[in-house]
Amino acid sequence: MNEHPSPGAPATSGTFRFDERLSVPLWWYLPAIGVAILLGAEIHMGYPGIRSWIGYAIFIPLFVIALFWLGRIRLRVTDTELQVGDARLPLRSIGRIEIVPKDRKQMALGPELDPAAFLMLRAWVAPVVRVEVTDPDDATPYWVFSVRNPEALVAALQR
Repeated sequence: MNEHPSPGAPATSGTFRFDERLSVPLWWYLPAIGVAILLGAEIHMGYPGIRSWIGYAIFIPLFVIALFWLGRIRLRVTDTELQVGDARLPLRSIGRIEIVPKDRKQMALGPELDPAAFLMLRAWVAPVVRVEVTDPDDATPYWVFSVRNPEALVAALQR
C-alpha cells in the first residue's frame, strides 16, 4: 500500500481569468539610480580608499530593490476569487463592480470614501475600480484598487 499519496494539483495551478502586475514604469529606474549615485558620491568624497565605494554599493541596490518592491503587487482573478496583493475576496461575495471615471476619482477617494474600505492604490496607475463586498460577515463595504486594464478586469469578474 502506498504510504505517501501523490499530491494533487496545487491550489494556484491553472490559468487566471485576469493577471496583472502593478509594476513601476521602467523609466523610474533611471532617476532612482541617478539619485543613488549622487548619494554615493557624497560618501565617496568623504572617505579615502575602498570605503569611498560603500555608498554606491549600498544606495544603488537599495533604490532598485525599493522600486521593485513598490511594483510587486499583482491583481488576479481565478475561478473562485479576486486577489489584490495578499488580500483575497471570493467571487461569490462580489456585488456591483464600478470603474471610477477620472473626473470622479478625487470624490471617490476623498469625501465619498468609507474608512472601512480596502484600498490598494498606486500613483503610477491611473484607472481605479470599486468592487462591492456583499458578504454580511465582512466589515469591508467595498474594495478600491488601481488597475491598468479595468475593462478586462470587469469582464473577468463578470464571467
